[in-house]
Amino acid sequence: MTTFELYNKFNFLLLNMLLSIQNRFTNELPADKDNSNEVRKVFDACFSFVKPTPTSNPKLIHAITDVVEMIGLKEDDITSDEFLNVFTGNKILENTKPYAICYGGHQFGTWAGQLGDGRAINLFETENNNQYYTLQLKGAGKTPYSRNADGLAVLRSSIREYLCAEAMHHLGVPTTRSLSLSLSGDEVLRDIMYNGNPALEKGAIVCRVAPSFIRFGNFEIFASRNDLKTLQQLADFTIKHYFPEITSEKKDKYVDLLENVVKKTLLMIVEWQRVGFVHGVMNTDNMSIHGLTIDYGPYGWLEDYNPDWTPNTTDIQHKRYRFGNQPEIALWNLYQLANALYPLVDEAKPFEDILNSFQTEYEAKYLEMMKGKLGITLDNETDIKLIYQLTELLTVKEIDMTIFFRLLSNIKKNDNQEQAFSKINTAFYQLDEIKDEILNAWHFWLNQYIERINLENIKDSERKQKMNITNPKYVLRNYMSQIAIDAADKEDYSIIDELYTLLQRPYDEQPEKEKWFAKRPDWAREKIGCSMLSCSS
Repeated sequence: MTTFELYNKFNFLLLNMLLSIQNRFTNELPADKDNSNEVRKVFDACFSFVKPTPTSNPKLIHAITDVVEMIGLKEDDITSDEFLNVFTGNKILENTKPYAICYGGHQFGTWAGQLGDGRAINLFETENNNQYYTLQLKGAGKTPYSRNADGLAVLRSSIREYLCAEAMHHLGVPTTRSLSLSLSGDEVLRDIMYNGNPALEKGAIVCRVAPSFIRFGNFEIFASRNDLKTLQQLADFTIKHYFPEITSEKKDKYVDLLENVVKKTLLMIVEWQRVGFVHGVMNTDNMSIHGLTIDYGPYGWLEDYNPDWTPNTTDIQHKRYRFGNQPEIALWNLYQLANALYPLVDEAKPFEDILNSFQTEYEAKYLEMMKGKLGITLDNETDIKLIYQLTELLTVKEIDMTIFFRLLSNIKKNDNQEQAFSKINTAFYQLDEIKDEILNAWHFWLNQYIERINLENIKDSERKQKMNITNPKYVLRNYMSQIAIDAADKEDYSIIDELYTLLQRPYDEQPEKEKWFAKRPDWAREKIGCSMLSCSS
């Protein structure tokens, strides 16, 4: 063995030692008895053991230092060959057995049967500082759940997922995290718009991190098959490891499980609405039991405030997953989870009570959130009307949601309506169209808003500070991701790093990065990847 080989072997062993490997999911839940990697229906099992597909020439593009340290590694480990090989699937750590999870799901409201990790492979679980993390490769090759696909991912979608998870984290939105983004060195055939024009693209792999990747669909698949034994095993496992606060016994613990998932999901949706995020594909297999945003596919942030906007081409006709419908879809999905857990309780009323409270609790949280965006701290009976009038007015003519709410903090108590309008008017896409009745409506609302903030007992500067930690200045607009993707296709990864650095401090002014505080450019209005996206990987 050469000195170089010994060095690599030492680093590989060191990486293994640094990580406190855990295998709770695979040790405690039933495994698929068939170890072949053939696409098939999997029964009586929560997962299938499967190895990642080796890559020909992997290359690390970017890694997140704080996530590296979060899982128990050191910053220096990022540059090692072992880090690259492990987190692209070319090497498997000792005492680990990679696996893909079995789940089902409702897709666009229709039961789709078995789905599962078709292009995701869980490497292992690690424990650090009393926290557990599951590390998963997305785009690492075929699994028994890949159906007619290859299990791979391409660079463009991988960049979008990698950056978005971190953007959401720093915005304060519950989310999975990104550890690393790598090229596979292989090409992948994809039809980006499903229009019969496939093309070869660069393959890539993202390593993403979460407490677990258990979804609503994990419970649905066993309930749909009347496999109550496995359903109960999974529910008990979930409660034991992820909801230790649940101390009730027998049937009550499954009711408490639903209640906890409902609360976490509700808070996640409120945060989506706060920052203008549209997930785009809220199928039940894309809903985490941890209340985390998961599976970043055809997502987008609102450019102009349009409650009917969906970024997903597949959803363009019915707009099921449009921005304004996300709370209702979350509740619909929670009903499906409740239906899946029902056989363990065999009593509907406890679940119905929990689900019936969702709308009331959401409205209260939404009101609280919107008051925060407006810089209102005290209660006033006019607040609901003020907020409703604003959301209606925002839809009349295109106005950038992120820019509008950020600029709103510049309005002062002694401004008149004309002065106030001048402070928010750069948020409009066609300012010359804001005249006559529309302009009068804005003046009317701004006058009411000024009267309302004069009821507050804080100074303008204090209100501005509070609003600026609620209303981000920078979000990951689709056109920004596309600029990074276009550069990366030419082996220029500097924009990825620039955007990552920007999005670590989305609420700060960052005057040196002011170019990103801008409305969607005209060239991006209809460009693929900037306006509408498909689910294509």
